[in-house]
Amino acid sequence: MLAQFQYQELIERALREDLGTGDLSAAIFPAKAVTQAKIYAKQAGVVCGLEITKHVFKTVDSQLDVISLKEDGEKVEKGTVVLEIKGSVGSILSAERTALNFLQHLSGIATATYEAVQECQGLPTRITDTRKTLPGLRMLQKYAVRMGGGQNHRFGLYDAVMLKDNHIAAAGGIGPAVELVRKQIGHMVKIEVECESLAQVEEALAAKADVIMLDNMDLATMKKAVAMIDKRAVVEASGGIKKGELRAVAETGVDVISMGALTHSVQALDFSLDVGDIKALTKERWAKEEKSAQ
Repeated sequence: MLAQFQYQELIERALREDLGTGDLSAAIFPAKAVTQAKIYAKQAGVVCGLEITKHVFKTVDSQLDVISLKEDGEKVEKGTVVLEIKGSVGSILSAERTALNFLQHLSGIATATYEAVQECQGLPTRITDTRKTLPGLRMLQKYAVRMGGGQNHRFGLYDAVMLKDNHIAAAGGIGPAVELVRKQIGHMVKIEVECESLAQVEEALAAKADVIMLDNMDLATMKKAVAMIDKRAVVEASGGIKKGELRAVAETGVDVISMGALTHSVQALDFSLDVGDIKALTKERWAKEEKSAQ
């Protein structure tokens, strides 16, 4: 679970973007109008972002009562209610779009990740994300991948080394590139090398790379590469691998399949917010009426 301080600034920026100087539509409601609203799934999937969604509402109006009925990572069916909100109808509707934007996007990532993991069920291959994330949303997107059952690749350029074609070209080869970077990093940092051919795999092995990425290789070449590496490095497959292809790639023996599509172009999972009867009451009077009706 993420801590609130990790995403509160992002919530505030998103609300400033949407609300600006205020919600003009809210003028149609009496100042003390209250309601009970619910957010429900319009399609089946894996829900993610409930605490973030909850804090969007609470940031708009700290007096709103927001109750989560599900937990991040749970599967939901069409029609499942995931959140209930009580309080000012104006506040609820002012927060609605920003809240749903977070919930739908993160649930889409969690659902896509779950489907990818299920495709490789029974095999030891792990599904991971990449750095192909939307600017400013990386932490949340990678959290959603974990909620879908996947694992995270490196978070940024600072926590692991990946030597790609341009690095290798600039250094004059895989061996020199690994040697140069190894002199500059701490002993806890791993080095990954991107390889497009079996010849480059041989070079990466000779340089003692920790992780070898098989980039855009066909299945037959992947199998040969896995056999060549023979557990001497972690083997990652990457490069436009799509749903429906994952199991065949996993069956080559690779340890990891990384998928940029989990974050950079995922389809949102559809949720909707419905309000109930609107009452021109104070919250205190409403609470008393509810209590007496029970």
